[in-house]
Amino acid sequence: MAGGHMKYRHLSRDSAHRKALLRNLVTSLFEHEAITTTWPKAKEAQRMAEKLITLSKKNTETSRQKAQAVFFKPELITKLFGPIRERYLNRPGGCTRVLRIEPTKPDQAPSAILELVDGPRDMRFAMTARTLARKRAEGDESMNEITALNILKVTRFRPDGERALEKEVERVERELAKKKREAGGEVD
Repeated sequence: MAGGHMKYRHLSRDSAHRKALLRNLVTSLFEHEAITTTWPKAKEAQRMAEKLITLSKKNTETSRQKAQAVFFKPELITKLFGPIRERYLNRPGGCTRVLRIEPTKPDQAPSAILELVDGPRDMRFAMTARTLARKRAEGDESMNEITALNILKVTRFRPDGERALEKEVERVERELAKKKREAGGEVD
């Protein structure tokens, strides 16, 4: 039937290859907490990762078996049902984030970063801290709506979020001051 609604992106692969690709991406995501890939692959892997996090919240033997069927590395089950489950237990959803980036491959395919939010490699957290540090270095304490919204987003579900953000801002301020001393002038 031509022109029907697609339930998922086919990614120009047969079903076995597509499933293996997504399992690899999700395994890498939970191993490294952030991966860089093409945007369509990231969006499909995001769906599978969100389902796995929901399974981990249930924490039953059946959910462990279903998660085991997805991962290529069985040792990630303990990570999923341990620290990752604890991190997202009170979060109603949205445990992953896809950020578009400049194309990295020579074919100029749209690229993206797929990351677990509130983790050690949370890009939005780092960029918000960097923005606040630059504002403070310039002596500008005003804040636009987007920065205020990002502060709310990165601190809302993170334990001790405001303190962690302040700590990261101070770290970035020290880094910027060091760069300024080394360059002997302006900070880029």
